Amino acid sequence: MVTTGSNMETNLIAEAGKFMALGMGIVFLFLVVMIFALKLQAKLIGKYFPEKKVSPTKPAVSASNNTAKMAAIVAAVQHHKNLKG
Repeated sequence: MVTTGSNMETNLIAEAGKFMALGMGIVFLFLVVMIFALKLQAKLIGKYFPEKKVSPTKPAVSASNNTAKMAAIVAAVQHHKNLKG
């Protein structure tokens, strides 16, 4: 029994397609399992290690600090204008 080249090529292409589909299916299933595992992990971490709620506090800004910043900004703008000419 002699197989022709065309028949052999068809079998190789079909086999390659099967391997490709099998490989893509395995990768897809792995990714789905990984997504569910990460979601479960996030729920478990959130349950056993909840985030501590921190109330935001405003830093006390003194008037002298604000004035010093304003003076520095004005000086920088004046210096920049003087450099331009």
